[in-house]
Amino acid sequence: MKIAISTGGGDAPGLNAVIRAAVLSAADHGWQTVGIRHGFQGLFDGKGLVPLGPNEVRGITHLGGTILGAANKGNPLRWPKLQPDGRVVEVDRCYELIAAFQRERIDALISIGGEGSLTIAGELWRNGLPVVGVPKTIDNDVVGTETTFGFDTAVSTATEALDKLHTTAESHDRVMVVELMGRYAGWIALHSGISATADVILIPEIPFDIERVCEKIREREHRGRHFSIVVVAEGAVPRGGSAILRATGAAGEMDRLGGIGELVARGIIERTGKETRTLVLGHLQRGGSPTTFDRLLALRFGSAAVRSIADGEYGVMIAYNPPNLTRLPLDQVAGKTKLVPLDSGVILTGRHLGISFGD
Repeated sequence: MKIAISTGGGDAPGLNAVIRAAVLSAADHGWQTVGIRHGFQGLFDGKGLVPLGPNEVRGITHLGGTILGAANKGNPLRWPKLQPDGRVVEVDRCYELIAAFQRERIDALISIGGEGSLTIAGELWRNGLPVVGVPKTIDNDVVGTETTFGFDTAVSTATEALDKLHTTAESHDRVMVVELMGRYAGWIALHSGISATADVILIPEIPFDIERVCEKIREREHRGRHFSIVVVAEGAVPRGGSAILRATGAAGEMDRLGGIGELVARGIIERTGKETRTLVLGHLQRGGSPTTFDRLLALRFGSAAVRSIADGEYGVMIAYNPPNLTRLPLDQVAGKTKLVPLDSGVILTGRHLGISFGD
């Protein structure tokens, strides 16, 4: 048996732990393992397959990032192709990718990624490639699993940053607006905001009214608390508005969330006159060594993926449903996003603590 491992999408703490567990578990079965560099790019160019054995994965459990490299662009189902007239069109390279797997005599694929990568994995499975998915994202927005590895580390990083901001905010009687990652799901902002005793938490699932945010700040002023911490998920939306996008590519495409923190800060300044500062924590949330929880979960995921291959069960995603790992059909995951339920016990806890959600 020869299996391949791919790490698609953005990086997340714990990726190397999954790789190590999968490689060692495969070696225990007497199988050969190869890694695909930078998503599926390594198969297309024929230069990105690397052998993975016990020696190659020694001492990587605690390391952040991925030894295989990450790729959040280059979807094989919508691969950008430059036309002679200068236009860029999207083409489906699914069958070309499967042919590459066959050419390299790869028997099965472990696809480690978020919703996008798992959707691709599901399509490859429907077209005949034996695939097992492993859910990975700091955003915790993959359906069917209680949590994804990388989420706990990202929340810990954000919580530590918020803890440090309390002291400078109180010293200067300032409002600190902190923009956190999470795309269109508010898990990171919610968990870190409550854990760090934020005063306002704005998440995509609850459209906010800036006036209600300012009411909370004024209320604290009246109680002699002359500073406030406002946590904003990057995908948060004002009531009646839409998410804020910014340009990142050379062509100026508006394809990345970002800027809502600055918008909220301006609204607070205009309505309260309070000195307000904005911090975008950004990719710090992706980096660093994984927490103990993420390490163990990632190791369990990698081992479970190999067991699924050994059982001949493909087209599934390994899911964490405490205390056990289960297998969920990939077609139940594709194209779906796990949002924070409005009746979430975590949200209810925040409301009982007096936190404003801007509604």
